[in-house]
Amino acid sequence: MKANTIDEVISYMDDIVAWSKTHNSRVGYFAALYRKVTIKIKQEIEVGGFDDNSRMETFDVIFANRYLKAFSQWRDGKNPSMVWQTTFHAVDEWRPLVVQQLFLGMNAHINLDLGIAAARTSPGDALPALKNDFNKINDVLASLVDSVIDELSKIWPPLKLLTLSKADDVLVNFSMSKARDQAWALAKVLAPLDVADQEYEIRDKDYEMAKLGMLIADPGFLVNAAMLPIRIGERGTIQQKIDVLSQPTEKMKKAELNLLFGF
Repeated sequence: MKANTIDEVISYMDDIVAWSKTHNSRVGYFAALYRKVTIKIKQEIEVGGFDDNSRMETFDVIFANRYLKAFSQWRDGKNPSMVWQTTFHAVDEWRPLVVQQLFLGMNAHINLDLGIAAARTSPGDALPALKNDFNKINDVLASLVDSVIDELSKIWPPLKLLTLSKADDVLVNFSMSKARDQAWALAKVLAPLDVADQEYEIRDKDYEMAKLGMLIADPGFLVNAAMLPIRIGERGTIQQKIDVLSQPTEKMKKAELNLLFGF
């Protein structure tokens, strides 16, 4: 499962979402959201939304292939990176909320894979020229806010009330902007190195993010107890939740994503 174009990435995402529904797997939650992000990036490339649109397709494909490889390894009974192992382990657990499953995927893919993809798209002295387009990815993620909140509100209706009362304070420790900055910092460490030397740095970061992933999946007795009523109140089967998260995005506002993801 290795893509060469952004259209192939989306096609593979379609396959993963379909596989998840067939196998009743929560892995489809993040796959559905990530597919939507990829479609949005493709749309931005098509309208010339980046400084170098050809480079951004290359970047997106390298980035997505990190996820596609991890998923394939997990599905085939092999071991992906430690942080992805943590993420995929949680899909077999009942307790984590849908939003925790999404955060686990984001932790692996943004905190680890995004920096690697940036360094390999623009190695060495070419990296600084990528910075502006790299930051625009954050805006693409932010533009999906209405859809994500509406979808999660269908799964757990009280979310709408929480967003009106600044629920972003609850999620401030998982700041997307901080994750982006961490990814760029990793890219700066990796870009001057050859691929073999990069692996040492990647292993250290992988271990660090795997520990964060374990905390996201299991934040402790008190937090788990507080979230249990939310989990019980989540509506729908796994397949129905995937369907909700797969709905096409139409209206998008950055401000409301701040409430959900702590941008």
